[in-house]
Amino acid sequence: MIDAVPVKDAPAGQADASFAEITAPRRGRLRRYLFQHPRAMDAVVVACYLLLATPAAAEAVRDGVWPAAALLVLSAAALVFRRSHPVRVVAVVAVLELGVTLLHPWGSNVSAGLWFALYAVAAARSRRVALVCLAAATAPLVFVYFLLAVGPLDGRLPDMGVNTPANFQLITSIAAVVSISLSTVIATGLGVSVRQRREHEHEIAAWAARAAQLGSVTERNRIAREMHDVVAHSLTVMVSLADGAAVVVKKDPGRAAEVLGELSRTGRTALADMRRVLGVLRDDSAPVQAPREPLAGGDNLGNLLEGFRTAGLPVHYTHTGPSLPDNAAFQLTVYRIVQESLTNVLRYGRSLGRVDVALARNGPTVTIDVVDDGKGTVDAGGSAAAARQSPGSVGTGRGLAGMLERARIYAGTVEAGPIQERGWRVHAVLHWNGDNGSKGT
Repeated sequence: MIDAVPVKDAPAGQADASFAEITAPRRGRLRRYLFQHPRAMDAVVVACYLLLATPAAAEAVRDGVWPAAALLVLSAAALVFRRSHPVRVVAVVAVLELGVTLLHPWGSNVSAGLWFALYAVAAARSRRVALVCLAAATAPLVFVYFLLAVGPLDGRLPDMGVNTPANFQLITSIAAVVSISLSTVIATGLGVSVRQRREHEHEIAAWAARAAQLGSVTERNRIAREMHDVVAHSLTVMVSLADGAAVVVKKDPGRAAEVLGELSRTGRTALADMRRVLGVLRDDSAPVQAPREPLAGGDNLGNLLEGFRTAGLPVHYTHTGPSLPDNAAFQLTVYRIVQESLTNVLRYGRSLGRVDVALARNGPTVTIDVVDDGKGTVDAGGSAAAARQSPGSVGTGRGLAGMLERARIYAGTVEAGPIQERGWRVHAVLHWNGDNGSKGT
């Protein structure tokens, strides 16, 4: 019966619209129409009040108390503005109802105007304001009937044509006080309940908007992480292959052709990975959809290692324990960690004699170790460890951050650092909560 209550910091947007679409069918056709046309709702409220006040107005006219009927009409006119000025309307209606009661105390439907006015305040304002308005509007009417019962006011009852007991006026005044108090409390309670429900709906809509925003940020981070892995790995390998081909092209053309072939395959793989990563940004209505399924990391791990060998890394691979879980996302995490580790070795390692990639599974735990014996690129006045760790020297640090983010998805950890006098080690531990690894390799 009143406009939706705005909630502070509740972002409006697509989530609000979606929530409104969900709740709209529950309102029914008539309620949906009135919700969408507030002026029509105002007209319904005024019509309902006039219907309730008509008997009291007729009784006042019959008894010759015309001003009481006029005050009832003014109350109806005031209710038109209950949506825009609810507190003022309560004050006006309370004064008019008090006047009607003083002029015609025993009319029917006393305080009917306050029902609609107090409901509007409770639905639009805070609970404290609603309770203050309830007390301020109800107390004068209660006091008037108290004076009618025991005080100096002339409280003569209309002639009902029957003998009435001596204390009938007292009983009638008490009944009027109870009726007025209960009806106004109920109207205020309904308004408070509606306000709380609307606030809850707005909170849900705000939560949905925040969840959508968080999902968008997470997806952007995922795409950025994937793009870093694809571009950094592919370009590093392709540069190494191109340099190698330039060196051996005259001495060993056959070997150069093999290197160039690997260069071409690496480029095509990078393009396919980029299409897969960016596929989520494509329009679903496009006639040709980019592949969106995850890269099968377990099946491509051998090809990845072979590509690094072709690029010049002396990679030695060992696998102990059962095979990796048959889960594409988990296998992709293992694949990317190995890929990023070897990419860093290819970019920064010098005087490499051996690079060991060890993959071990013990029940739900999968351990990845990538160890090399090379020297890191050293800036002036730096060290091998600083060269590999410092974002400002040879890298941005996003590779290690990406590995950490991937590992945390599976409650894992990643450690990277120098070993002894030379060499570098990446140690990652992942935890899989699916099967327990009882299958054979």
